[in-house]
Amino acid sequence: MFIAKIIGEVVSTLKHHALDGRKLLVIEKLDTDRKPLGDSLLAVDSVGAGVGEVVLVVDEGSSAALITGLDNPPIRTVIVGIIDRIDVEG
Repeated sequence: MFIAKIIGEVVSTLKHHALDGRKLLVIEKLDTDRKPLGDSLLAVDSVGAGVGEVVLVVDEGSSAALITGLDNPPIRTVIVGIIDRIDVEG
């Protein structure tokens, strides 16, 4: 699990049927200070997030796919929460 910022959307007219009706977003990994780590990837949105929001992401392959409720979807990375704030002690 990691945090990321949504930096874009993907529009696709043809895609695997498991992705029908699901929003695909481009995300950039962040550290706990919300600074970009330089990595970006695609994620399936499960919470209605949008560009500019900081989100919680599951990137565990089959574990992430379970969130969709589909049998064996071609999904590895899923946005599972929108982060309002991050509190770090120390």
